[in-house]
Amino acid sequence: MQVRVLGQAPYLPTYEAMQAFSAERADDTPDELWLCEHPPVFTQGLAGQAGHVLSPGDVPVVQTNRGGQVTYHGPGQVMAYPLLDLRRRGYFVKEYVYKLEESVIRTLAHFGVTGHRVSGAPGIYVRLEDPFSHAALTGPQHPADPFRGLGKISALGIKVSRHCTYHGLALNVAMDLEPFSRINPCGYAGLQTVDLSTIGVQTTWQEAAQVLATELTTRL
Repeated sequence: MQVRVLGQAPYLPTYEAMQAFSAERADDTPDELWLCEHPPVFTQGLAGQAGHVLSPGDVPVVQTNRGGQVTYHGPGQVMAYPLLDLRRRGYFVKEYVYKLEESVIRTLAHFGVTGHRVSGAPGIYVRLEDPFSHAALTGPQHPADPFRGLGKISALGIKVSRHCTYHGLALNVAMDLEPFSRINPCGYAGLQTVDLSTIGVQTTWQEAAQVLATELTTRL
């Protein structure tokens, strides 16, 4: 898989480039992984409801064809866009999503942080009180608040067209988290969003991107 580090790239042209790459690729086109960060932008998935965008202010809202609801992208967040032919690699979509999430969990582990899955809520979460605890989430989450005690550190939203993937995942490293308060992140009112910096991990965008790229290329 060819890894391309795009640096800071505007969201809409990147989205359009992913669409074009996927539409034009042939059966023998090599898979790629794009890494970048975006200027501030809210993106709505296909299932996105306008009511989850509370007060966007001066941050643009872009409609996309990925799965999921609204989320925020901005500087200090690693965006990873795997452009894969799932049929050629022999992966089902659920297996692909699992591999994406596992790559984030292994990346967090590199920094000493334990990431968790929450059933029915794609993405990766950390314990707010002790993100470095290795204890598993035990028992069912609180029915009225499945995210009680958790913060979301990685969002995931993909598109599969003709067995080929685009869009991908976001890992929050060291960013301005305030814009997340202007939306219901991923459609969940009150869901707290965190980054590595706020839970006590000091690293650079470049290091986090490199570790995530290694984990993704290993698992995909």
